[in-house]
Amino acid sequence: MPLKFFLKLYARLIGLTFLILLLCAALFLGVNSVREQFWQERFSAPLLRWIAATPHPQQQYHWLVSFYDFGVASPGDLPFSDVITERLSYGQVVVLETSIGQQVMIRDGQGRILNLRFGDIYTDVAEATALIARIHLDNIPVEGRNEMMEQVSGALGVEMAPVQDQSALPGPDVLERVSERGISLYHPPSADRAHVLLRLDDGTLVDLAMPPPFNPWAWPVVMLLLTVAGGVLALALYLALRGVDSNLRAVESVAIRIARGEMGARVDAGDSRLVSRLAVAFNSMAEHIQRLVGVQREMIHAVSHELRTPVARIRFGIQMIESASSPEALQKQLDGIDGDIQELDELIDEILTYARLEQGGPVFALQETSVSDIVRQVVSEQQMTRPRHSIEADIDEESERWSLSDVEPRYLHRAIQNLVGNAARYADHRVRVRCRFDEDNCRIDVEDDGPGIPEEDWEKVFTAFARLDDSRTRTSGGYGLGLSIVRRILYWHGGQAFVSRSEELGGARFSLVWPRKKPTEPAL
Repeated sequence: MPLKFFLKLYARLIGLTFLILLLCAALFLGVNSVREQFWQERFSAPLLRWIAATPHPQQQYHWLVSFYDFGVASPGDLPFSDVITERLSYGQVVVLETSIGQQVMIRDGQGRILNLRFGDIYTDVAEATALIARIHLDNIPVEGRNEMMEQVSGALGVEMAPVQDQSALPGPDVLERVSERGISLYHPPSADRAHVLLRLDDGTLVDLAMPPPFNPWAWPVVMLLLTVAGGVLALALYLALRGVDSNLRAVESVAIRIARGEMGARVDAGDSRLVSRLAVAFNSMAEHIQRLVGVQREMIHAVSHELRTPVARIRFGIQMIESASSPEALQKQLDGIDGDIQELDELIDEILTYARLEQGGPVFALQETSVSDIVRQVVSEQQMTRPRHSIEADIDEESERWSLSDVEPRYLHRAIQNLVGNAARYADHRVRVRCRFDEDNCRIDVEDDGPGIPEEDWEKVFTAFARLDDSRTRTSGGYGLGLSIVRRILYWHGGQAFVSRSEELGGARFSLVWPRKKPTEPAL
């Protein structure tokens, strides 16, 4: 995977994570601000309604003034909005955030606005509730306290019970505060709510359990955050995979078109980095298949034409055998048939070699071999078969030093042999094989003093079954496959073959160039 693509994908994942966290944080704060407002009003409502139901709360609970800034005002004295005024008119408890705490208000039966100010609404409401409960319990005889506890508990929304088991008492620090103030707020380790311990005038201890405090991580909030995070991830994944799926469908469509015979169909990768490499590889494969199909059509056409001539000569030779009038004439026809059969065998060998190289190539076992030795061997073999020509090898000392190269000896021998044989076929007298090797590359030039090749035909000579002359007799030699085989052999070596004009000899110059060391992969 390319590093740039990985970093880009990683940055997108980081950005998506940050977006989800930011969205969840904003949602968490927004939802909890509404939930906390609702909880504050619901939590303080029993205390405020108890106070509002008292005929003269300022006289009966005069200590509320000093503790919680308790006040009574008419609706016109307080500059509230229409929404707050309407809510108060419905008998609802309203909590307003101020710079010094929460202002809690309720409207009593006489239309007055009762308001208290709490620094911490949970602690202050718990202590105020405990003080009111203690006042009423102190005024009730012992035998009526249980009934009063039930009434006060139901009205104030708390749970009260006398402490009868000594093991249920809290720690000494709580008891010390109770002895000093008469009440003490504490949080038992195993409980999720606050408790207030009261000491009545007769020394009776009463435990008052408050409702649970506000929980910002309630399960509906957690489920909402998980749903939102999952939804954003699902949306991002859908948008990402939609583009990938669209590109994969494009590749699938092109594959179907190629299967139907539209060999020119290609994949347009567009801007997608995920499938661009797949599109390049697919298009390369499609081009290779198209070329192979084209080569197959040309081969079938050319082979049928090439086979027709020797087969016709064999048929003619057989007919001539029947009318042979002497042993010499019979032997001549038999020799001709044998030559035609040998020509067919050579043609089949050329066709099989070319097909093997075109359709994926042989399994090359590259090994370090002296290229100069291969060249000398080819020159020696060709000189023996063509004694009337001067075939020489030109290898300087510097090239000899770098002659060891990673090659497939058998196929490289075949490529050089095809070039030297082709040069000798058209040369007047002289063929030269020049080797120039260095640390990185190997180059072999096969030159002759023949008529040469017109520049406009330099590329055509490497086409299968292409010959620049119109003769197709045995004397002209060749089937138009030799140079095609040479180019494919060089292709599988990671190099190339090309033709030009020899400046010194005046004829054609065929050149082979390939990397001296094993290439990583052949260029397509």
